[in-house]
Amino acid sequence: MRIAINGWFLGQETAGSGQYLHHMLAHLPQYAPDDEWVLLVPARSSIDTKNLLRQTLASLTAEDSPIHIQIKTLPLLPKLVSSRLAKVWWEQVSVPRLARAAAADLLWVPYWAAPLWQPIPTVVTIHDLIPLLLPEYRGGRLQRLYTRLVSITARRCRAILTVSHAGARDVVQHLGIAGERVFAIHHGPNQENAPAHDRADLEKTRQKYALPARYFLYLGGFDARKNVRSTLAAYRRYLDLGGNPAVRMVIAGRLPTEQSNFFPNPKEMVSELDLTEQVDFCGWVDEADKPALYALSTAYLFPSTYEGFGMMLLEAMRAETPVVTSRC
Repeated sequence: MRIAINGWFLGQETAGSGQYLHHMLAHLPQYAPDDEWVLLVPARSSIDTKNLLRQTLASLTAEDSPIHIQIKTLPLLPKLVSSRLAKVWWEQVSVPRLARAAAADLLWVPYWAAPLWQPIPTVVTIHDLIPLLLPEYRGGRLQRLYTRLVSITARRCRAILTVSHAGARDVVQHLGIAGERVFAIHHGPNQENAPAHDRADLEKTRQKYALPARYFLYLGGFDARKNVRSTLAAYRRYLDLGGNPAVRMVIAGRLPTEQSNFFPNPKEMVSELDLTEQVDFCGWVDEADKPALYALSTAYLFPSTYEGFGMMLLEAMRAETPVVTSRC
């Protein structure tokens, strides 16, 4: 079987869909060596696509294996066209054309953007329905129109993949797709090949990020659904009820550049809660350092109000760190 893959997120490791694509590219050909894999990528003049793919696979596999993935490219719309329109054109026109031209038996779109025109059987991965279910994430008129479009296209797919049973229930309930066409396939941990950290490695990480001796950890995004305010409020209550002040709070990640309701700045929350002397901001954390950051912490706090999967919970548990999260 020849399987074509929408590779829009190739090279975008900071995006969840980019990480998902990269890990799948590194492993799928190994699990199905008799199948042919064709990666469909927009031709960007400044990017060496084949070299980028080689670097991606090398970073995710222990061995420098040869690439067993064909690459097909097609130029994006001219730069005078908006980036949003160029992305939609790629998803709705370029990808099905390339898949058909490649004589693929199946098209797989690894994020919520299946084409309306499906000349071959199509499978889409829907990680979550955030733009549909959370009002503050619906965006303006164009964003809502896009969500409506991909909702319609998903219904035309041969099958829908999700990353959790909760996500599968959302797809069935809110997109009206029959349950027998929806398959929950869980993620694995991002750092599956990470070696066990000895004390020296942990101490290097502690010094690199100026981490305190004991701390609660928050590592994740800062948009509204991540519920960072409740995390900080809980820590304030912990201190007020006599909790050990030697256990500090560490907030990891790149902070919002501006204060907004959608991206509330945690530094302002810290000031409001009179926690300035107790909370440390360690900044962006390299992927390779995350296991040690989890392992050094007293507990990982992640009371998000909605997640398609919640990869950070799995990462923390793999580091044998206690997890405090939410069920709602």
